[in-house]
Parts: sequence; C-alpha cells; structure tokens
Amino acid sequence: MTAPLNPTDLEVLLDFYVASGVDAALGDAPVNRFEESAHHAARAQARARAAPPLPAAGIGTASSARPPVQGQAPQPPRPSPALARPGSSAPPHSASASAGATIPGDDVVMAAREAAGQAATLEALREILAGFEGCNLRLTAKNLVFSDGAENARLMFVGEAPGREEDAQGVPFVGRSGKLLDQMLKAIGLAREEVYIANAVPWRPPGNRVPSPQEAEICKPFIRRQIELVDPDVLVFLGGASAKLLVGTNDGIMRLRGKWLDYQTGSRAIRAIATLHPAYLLRTPIQKRLAWRDFVKIKAALDGRVQTDVDPT
Repeated sequence: MTAPLNPTDLEVLLDFYVASGVDAALGDAPVNRFEESAHHAARAQARARAAPPLPAAGIGTASSARPPVQGQAPQPPRPSPALARPGSSAPPHSASASAGATIPGDDVVMAAREAAGQAATLEALREILAGFEGCNLRLTAKNLVFSDGAENARLMFVGEAPGREEDAQGVPFVGRSGKLLDQMLKAIGLAREEVYIANAVPWRPPGNRVPSPQEAEICKPFIRRQIELVDPDVLVFLGGASAKLLVGTNDGIMRLRGKWLDYQTGSRAIRAIATLHPAYLLRTPIQKRLAWRDFVKIKAALDGRVQTDVDPT
C-alpha cells in the first residue's frame, strides 16, 4: 500500500499539475467527456431559448432609466456591462483580468533592460528586481532568489533557476545541489562565502519546470547587470541553460563544458567556462570526474596559471 503524501510533497505535486496544464481530477469510474460536453451544450441551448428577449438598442428599461436633473438634458441609458458592442475586442472582465497575470511582450523585455540599467549597486538591483512586475513567475514564487556569497568575489556562478528549497529560503543553491556545490568548492580550497552565486532566472517556475524562452529573455538584463556589478575574474555557468542564454551558443553542455569562453560585459571580456549542473551530477554521479576537471581549470585560472582547453573526453 502506498504511503500518503505529506503536505510538502503534496504541494510540489499540485504545483507540477498546475504547470502541466491539468484542469480536472480523475476518479475511479470512467467518464465520457464527449457525452458530458454534449449535455452541457444542450442545456445551454435550452436556457438560451427560455431566456426573455433582450431590449432593442437605445431603449432603456425601467430599472436603468434615470429621471433628468432640473436644467440638465436627459442622459441616455447606459448599456448593460454584460453586453459587448458589435466589433468590440475588449472582454467583459478586462479590468479584473489586467490585475492578474498577462502575457508579456517585447515591450516588457525593453522595460527590463531600462530597469536593470538604472541599478548602480547590487542592493539597488535587488530592489528594482523585487518591484519589477514584467515576469509572471513572481506571481507563483514564494520569494525572489537574488544571490548568495561575497559581492566582491573573484569567482561567480550562474545557474538556471531556483528549486523548491531555494524558493522557500530565498537563497540560491541551498538544497542537495547546493550542498554538492559546496563540496566541489571545498575540493579546490574555496568556501561559499568567498564566491558569488546567482541564477539566470531569480524566481522558481511552478513545479520546477524549465523557464520558457520568453521568461529567460525578460530576466536576462538583470543577470547581465548582476555580472557587471560583481565584475568577477572568472564566470562559471552551472549547466547549459545559463551558458546558452548569456553567451548565445547552441552547443549542448557536453560539447560546451570545459572550454574557455569570453563573456562580454560591454566594458571588458570576462573569462567564462561552463560545467555540469550539480543537480545533473546527483542523477549521474559518474560524470563528477568531468566536473572535477572543470574545477581544476577554474582553480588554475584564479591562481594565474594557464591551462590548455584540450580535454581527453
């Protein structure tokens, strides 16, 4: 017998269902949805035939007519809000719909660039990002996950997006992946407090799904400005997603990892390298050997030693 889910696991499962587009629950008995839809359509037609006819255009009803004020011309009755004008594209509840999630367009990306460019410090960037309403991921996330570590670090890591534990604490890489990253840093003589850690997307997508390309583009100006303000000597992309977004490559992580890249900030080039994401290493421990070779290169670069990009793998 399967053990019941605890509240935390149940919340994760519901998040996954919502992100996957699930809109109905299934029971033990089969349901014919086609028959159910036909039944609802027949009922709707019956209600339409039984409904009283609508008043002709321009003729008000007793409840909508107002007595004219003395000295003022009579006002025509207001049309019912439930009736849309022919050819009108505005939905009846457009005002309430605009208060929730909307589909962002290219203008939102431009607004993100302008907002990010106004930040002169990392703290100012955090405040601007916290108040930015252009990305719908903020509506489902519990916390903004901005950064962790030293703001003047020589080594900066950029992941893809926060997970459940990161969303709960508001700190990047604090779950199992974060613990593995801490061990990898310790292996080259560094501590978390000596590096700077961030994500390309600072809000957790529902159900830990992959951020959409549009969501990533909206958040891109903020992580670019974050890199400019930290100004590290070495930039490390944790996984292929952040590397593809910020460097513009289409190569997969296995082809991309272990090779030095130039990340252009607009004022200078930063040495950058991509490596395997800790979450992938937890699922595929045998690949830790490849990540170790990447971290040896990172350590050598920080120490001022030059290593070749030749990788036997």
